[in-house]
Amino acid sequence: MRPATNWHNAIAHIDADGFYAGCEAVRHPELKGRPICVLSNQNAFVVAKSYDAKALGITTAMSVWDAKRLAPNAAFLSPDFRYYGQISGKMFSILRRYSPDIEVYSIDEGFMDMNGIRSLWHKGYRQIADEIRECVKREVGITVSIGISNTKTLAKIASESNKPDGTTVIPGKRIERFLADIPVQAVPGIGYKRASMLGKFRIRTAGDLAAADEGLIRRLMGKHGLALWYELNGQPVQRVEVNPPNPKSVARTSSMGEVTSVRTTIAAYLARHVMRLISDLVARRLLARRIGVFLTYKSFETTGMEIRLDHPTNSLKRISKAVMLALDRLYQEGVLYRGSGVIATHISQSETATEDLFGLMHEDLRQEKLMLTVNEINQKHGNHMITSAMASTAKKNPGRPPRFQYPVHTAG
Repeated sequence: MRPATNWHNAIAHIDADGFYAGCEAVRHPELKGRPICVLSNQNAFVVAKSYDAKALGITTAMSVWDAKRLAPNAAFLSPDFRYYGQISGKMFSILRRYSPDIEVYSIDEGFMDMNGIRSLWHKGYRQIADEIRECVKREVGITVSIGISNTKTLAKIASESNKPDGTTVIPGKRIERFLADIPVQAVPGIGYKRASMLGKFRIRTAGDLAAADEGLIRRLMGKHGLALWYELNGQPVQRVEVNPPNPKSVARTSSMGEVTSVRTTIAAYLARHVMRLISDLVARRLLARRIGVFLTYKSFETTGMEIRLDHPTNSLKRISKAVMLALDRLYQEGVLYRGSGVIATHISQSETATEDLFGLMHEDLRQEKLMLTVNEINQKHGNHMITSAMASTAKKNPGRPPRFQYPVHTAG
C-alpha cells in the first residue's frame, strides 16, 4: 500500500510556533526574556502563550488570575487580530516565493505543493525548508516548523513532531518507522473518544492505524477514517487547495477534558474556540452572518442556539459578545457539561461584502484601530490607564435576544 518511491508526491506543512505570542514578541522587543500570554477578548482567560509560559504550567483556558500566580513576571496582553493578520500576510508572502501553490489553512499555518520545487531551486527538500525557516525568522521575526512528506496528513504530523523551529522530512520509505512512535490521538481528526474506541482494537499508534485492515477502518471510522488511512499510507487524498471555495460553515469544537458545571470553565473554552474561529476567518478573509453555540451535556446530548449578527463580520468583539450572550441563555447552574463549540455560518468573502446601511462594518475597523491605540497606551503606562465604558456595562446590558433558537446536533 505504501508508495514504492520516496517522492511520488511532496507536500509541506508550515506552522508558526506559538503564533499569537510570537507576534507580540515581535511588536514588543522589550518583552524579550519574559513569558507572554495572550488573553481572551474580555481579558479573563489565557488563549495563547509562549513556550516559556507553557513551561511554567500555564495552560490554555486558564484564568488570568491563576496564570499570574504561576508567572507574576509574565506579560498579559489583549489580542489584536488586525496585527496578527499583517504578520500572517508577511509569512505567506515568503512562502509564495518558493511555490505559487500555497493553501492558507489558518492564520498561522499553510500547505505548500512541493512537486517540482527541487529542480526549480536546485536544492533538496530539507535545504528548502531550512531556508524558508531562516527567511521567516529574519524578515518577519517569528519562527515556523516545517514538515514535508507525501500527503497533507503526514506533513502536518511531521511539523508537529519537531517544534519549535524544526524541519522534519519524511520520504515514502520512512513513513512506517516515523508513524510507529506517534500516538493515534496525534493524527489530525482523531479525538479522545475515537482514540479510545480504536484502542479497543489494539490501534494505539498512527503506525497501528496505517497497518490496520482497510475493511476494519471502513467499518470503525467510515469514509473520513478511510481517507486518513490512505493519507497515512502515503496515498494523497487531500490536495493543496490554492483557491478553495467558500465553506458553508467554519466550526471550532472540542471536549473540555473534564465534566464540569463551573460556568467560568465553560466560558474559558468558548473564548478559546472564538479565538481559533476568528483566526480562520481573518486568514481566509471570510465574514460570518450567523454564529451557532452549543454545549454538550455529560450524557453527550447537546443544546444550542444560533444568533443572527447585525451584519457579516469577523470582529472578535462582536462574535465574542454573541457567544457570551448564547452562553447566558444556554447555561444551567448545577448541570454537568463535557464539551462546547462555536460554528460560523452564512459565510461570505470580505472583498465582496456590501457595506451595511448603518456603517457597522466600517465601525468594526475603526474600533480595531482604536483598541490598538488603547493597548499601546496601557502597555506603556499601566494596564488600566484607559478602560472601556462598555466593559463596565456589558453585564448589565448583554444585548438583544437572538431572533430564533434551535438545538444543534454534532456528528461523533
